Amino acid sequence: MQKKCCLDGVRKQQQYNMRYYPICLDIQNRNCLVVGGGSVGTRKVLTLLNCGANVTVVSPAASTHLQELASSGSVMIKNRPFRFSDLTGMFLVCSATDNQELNRQIHAKAEDLGMLCNVADRPEVCNFILPSIVNRGDLIIAISTSGQSPAFSKKLRKDLEKIFGNEYAEFLKLMGAVRKKLLGQDHQPEAHKHLFEQLINGGLVDMIKEHKLADIDALLLKILGKGFEFEALISE
Repeated sequence: MQKKCCLDGVRKQQQYNMRYYPICLDIQNRNCLVVGGGSVGTRKVLTLLNCGANVTVVSPAASTHLQELASSGSVMIKNRPFRFSDLTGMFLVCSATDNQELNRQIHAKAEDLGMLCNVADRPEVCNFILPSIVNRGDLIIAISTSGQSPAFSKKLRKDLEKIFGNEYAEFLKLMGAVRKKLLGQDHQPEAHKHLFEQLINGGLVDMIKEHKLADIDALLLKILGKGFEFEALISE
């Protein structure tokens, strides 16, 4: 009986093992490659650009949007078929072609090179997958079903977008400005914890959502003292 209970415990633990390791990746100024210039490739490019990457696109044909980005200097386009040498110097590659054999070859070569590789809609040939994202400034909420149901990820994203509005972007901008100012006063980060907990529990998000500037400044004064005004902080 005791052995059976132990096995049941192990099974329960294994049931919730994660297929993927959640991570937020800094690709600012890193070289990233997108293979494929259609609608899917265009979406991949836009996400990479929004994260500050240096993006190169390899594709015999490219969407109008990608051509406009290339004309403005935002991306580099190589209007030709993919070559394995295109992977040289790249931090990650996203393959977004409708040629599944080519996608697999790109994945295999990327694996050999120790590169990050994502193949659109083919989690079995990816070493990372892209979650659905709710983006509110510095608040990033990532939703993943580990590739099992992209449709459900999309539904969850839409549900969360209704809950987390733009007030969270302003809230985090304010919190970052407060943290920076406190650190500039030679405070130790550990000493800030109770102050931020008071700000959070004081209903600051709701005040921002309802544009109650007087109430926000009153809360900041009560908890932080003089010199912490909302409009001045978020304009820095």
